[in-house]
Order: sequence, then structure tokens, then C-alpha cells
Amino acid sequence: MAVFASLVIFLISNFVPGDPVLAQLGDILASDPAVVAQWRAKWGLDLPLWERYGIFLRGLLHGDLGQSIATRRPVLEDIVQFAPATVELATISFVMALVLGIPLGIAAAIWRDSWIDAVARVLSLVGVSAPTFWLAFIMLAIFYGWLGWAPGPGRLDPIAFPPEGPSGFFLFDTAWAGDWEGFADTLAHLILPAIVLAAATLGLITRTTRAAMLDCLQQDYVRVARAKGLRERVVVLRHALRNALVPVVTLGGLAYANLLTGAVMTETIFAWPGLGRYTFRSAAALDFPAIMGITLVVSATYLLVNLLVDLSYAVLDPRVRR
Repeated sequence: MAVFASLVIFLISNFVPGDPVLAQLGDILASDPAVVAQWRAKWGLDLPLWERYGIFLRGLLHGDLGQSIATRRPVLEDIVQFAPATVELATISFVMALVLGIPLGIAAAIWRDSWIDAVARVLSLVGVSAPTFWLAFIMLAIFYGWLGWAPGPGRLDPIAFPPEGPSGFFLFDTAWAGDWEGFADTLAHLILPAIVLAAATLGLITRTTRAAMLDCLQQDYVRVARAKGLRERVVVLRHALRNALVPVVTLGGLAYANLLTGAVMTETIFAWPGLGRYTFRSAAALDFPAIMGITLVVSATYLLVNLLVDLSYAVLDPRVRR
């Protein structure tokens, strides 16, 4: 499966329209055939396709994703540098979506057809339907340009220095160092992009939680629990919610993987130095080693998240453990 995925990634990256050498050299140097030939030999573009794939596989076996044409650095180093910013943003967004979406979905199911249910459905529809780039520009225009409540794009203020921490997660590194001013600056810059990135996930989690809770509240075991005289809070949280969380966990795992790998528009608009922005720049520069490396990381992320989701079923559903 991994070999097949690597083959697909390699073929797609190498059949992307355009010439990466010409994109890097520019018009003047690209007019010199000797310079073009030298660059093609340097990046192995003069070799047959099957031989280039063999070199790619041998590099993967040794943990080498190749060298980026645009940055002139190993692709793995670039990914390690930019990944913490994306993981931090995606994690904050996912936590926001869970903290708001699950209670809102539960309330919408309990008070079905009430104003709470109407608000939940409207928020879900807006979150799922609103384009990311449109929502990002609206948020920037209102809270940064008009009201001035939020800082500008970027991960820190322009005059601030990145924290000297080992993890690359600015919230953790500033808190570890006791730099609470830097922590507040990092958190302020996180809020707007996290809200934009969490909007679609919030809508999906709210809708899924509501539908699953409505189904569970109509089951016989819930009627039996109520007939025994259990409090409604116990019936909802202990009996119905635990079973309703199974589809939410399934969707939530895929949503988190999507946040990690699909934040291209959000990071580009907010000048967030993460994998999404790095992916956009690599695609614009036709940097095929970087594109292959990023796509391989995306594939591995989805495989890992799906594995963790499958393992979590045993915690939620005792029948799976047995």
C-alpha cells in the first residue's frame, strides 16, 4: 500500500504541467541550453522516469525526501521546520470545534425544533458552506482592519523574536520559558486563523452530534433508563452520548487530519509559516521534490489518524473490545 501510494505521488508530481527548471531559472538563463542541461542533470530530470522513481524509493528507505529546488535544503528539514506551526494551529482549531460543536449538537438534539436547534443548524450551514478564503478576508477586514481588536497576519508581531524553545510550538515554548507576554502575543495571533479553520469542522461536528444524539435518544435502552427513574442528565450523558460519540470520533479524526493537511488557504491569507503556506509556495514554484515530500507526509498523516480512530472504538464501544 505504501509503495503504491509512493508511485502515485511520484507520477502525479512529475506529470504536473510546467517545467520546474524553467520556473527557477527565469527567462534569461532559460534561453541558454547549456545552463538548462546542467540544471536538468543536477535534479535528475535527464534520467528516465523509472530510474528517477528508483532513486526516490531508495531515498525514502533512508528517510531522505530529496532536496527542495526552491529552498535548496532537504525537504525533510523544511517539513520539520514548518510542521509545528501547522500542528499548533490545527490543534487549537480542532479543540475549539469540539468544545463548541459537541455541546451545541447535544443541546440541539435535546431541545429539538427549538431556537437552540435553529441556531445550531444555521451555524452548521454557514460553517460548512462559507468558503475559507471569503471567511478569512471577512474576519481580517472586521477584527483587524475595522475594529482593531486582533493583530495582523503572521505568527508573532513583526518586532517580536521567536521563542527559543525545543518544540517549535510557540504556545508551549513561551509558557515553558515563563514568557507570558510572548504567550499572549502568540495566542492573539492564533485566534483569527483558528476560528476560520475551525468553522467548517465546527459545522460538521455539530450536525453529526445532533443526528447521532437524536438517533440514540430514541433507542430502547434510553427508554429503559428513563423508566428506571434515572435523572435526565445521567440518561443523556452516560447512556446516549457515549454511543453517539462513535460517529463523531470517526468524523473528528478525519477532520483533524484535514486540518493538518488542508490549511493552505488559511495559512496563505494569514501569512502563517506552516506546511500549508510551504505547500502553496512549492506548487507555485513547481518544486516537485517538495510536492512529493509533502504529499507523502499527508498520506502518512491520514493513515496514522485512521489507525488511532479505529483503536479509539474499543474505548467507546465495549463490543469492539470483545
